[in-house]
Amino acid sequence: MAGEGKARSEDLNLCFEKLMMLAFGGGKSGSSEGGVKMEGAVITEWKDIPVELLLRIVSLVDDRTVIMASGVCSGWRDAICMGLTHLCLSWCKNNMNNLVLSLAPKFTKLQTLVLRQDKPQLEDHAVETIASYCHDLQDLDLSKSFKLSDLSLYALAHGCPNLTKLNISGCTAFSDAGLEFLTEFCRKLKILNLCGCVKGATDRALQGIGRNCSQLQSLNLGWCENVGDVGVMSLAFGCPDLRTLDLCGCVCITGIFKFGDDFLAFHKIGCKVQISLSYHVGSETLRNNPILRILYGVA
Repeated sequence: MAGEGKARSEDLNLCFEKLMMLAFGGGKSGSSEGGVKMEGAVITEWKDIPVELLLRIVSLVDDRTVIMASGVCSGWRDAICMGLTHLCLSWCKNNMNNLVLSLAPKFTKLQTLVLRQDKPQLEDHAVETIASYCHDLQDLDLSKSFKLSDLSLYALAHGCPNLTKLNISGCTAFSDAGLEFLTEFCRKLKILNLCGCVKGATDRALQGIGRNCSQLQSLNLGWCENVGDVGVMSLAFGCPDLRTLDLCGCVCITGIFKFGDDFLAFHKIGCKVQISLSYHVGSETLRNNPILRILYGVA
């Protein structure tokens, strides 16, 4: 494995050079014997860079380079792991699960983590690792994670109570019981994307959201075929800050809800919500209905 060690060393050297170019325009100006002069000090090695400068530099490069930089030396690793709050791994096309397992125990100060996938890679134990170490997480994107089960929701409920934004669109294996459990602990949610969560987004889950997530501002229920009148009414009375509600394809919402007095509930409690009903059966008729005109703010 000497070849692998040499290749890794070369990669780290390239990473160092790239960061130096960002910081000092190539490292040539003000150089002294191959080093970079900065306020009386000469930077010749990785360890010479002040922590504050290092964090400013890594904020300018892509996340793949940030991860490489964290392996340069122990000082860089500690600084980056403690200072990094935003990370996106969507560029990882084949080995995201193992990458998450490796990084989550190190990057414990993350507040935003984007794990959007083109093909399903993440498994429950990766999300459980995130929940075990990243307790400050506020914004999490797990969209298209088809392999995840309710175990992931249970882990997030216990480990990430500060979540304000969660995208689990396309996560078809989640159940309504799992979602209901999540809302009992993650009560700060403001933006929730459940588009395509057919098994999870039911009236039971929406009742849990209405009961526990009073700060919710945006909810996407697109193509959640099991959403009905009871669930949406729970949102109306339990989420007074709701501003955006996507009900595209929610075919179980009945005519009683659409045209009855109960549909005024959003308006009566002062909830000025923008409702999307595109592609819904009878959507044109609904848009011309006086009640909907109130909800849409049309005179």
